[in-house]
Amino acid sequence: MTIDDKTRTELEAAVFRRLVEHLRSRTDVQNIDLMNLAGFCRNCLSNWMKEEADAKGTAMSKDESREAVYGMPYETWKSKFQGSASPAQVEAMKKAQSGH
Repeated sequence: MTIDDKTRTELEAAVFRRLVEHLRSRTDVQNIDLMNLAGFCRNCLSNWMKEEADAKGTAMSKDESREAVYGMPYETWKSKFQGSASPAQVEAMKKAQSGH
């Protein structure tokens, strides 16, 4: 498939927005579960967003990038939705963690 750069960027942006909306709607899925299964989590997405903003010289704080991904302040999300990790989850993350 051949598409121009503008269309490709628009498609990628739309897919990212859908991914973020999906993760916002799946508050039952904990970040540690995402890390253990996929090697990234909501925090990784927000960190990548901040890194890209920094690379482009766009002002964005860590809190702003997290709010862009979580749809609310991170501390609010944590207090509403984040559960405690089980010892098995923590051990699995130690084994699978890829430096994120």
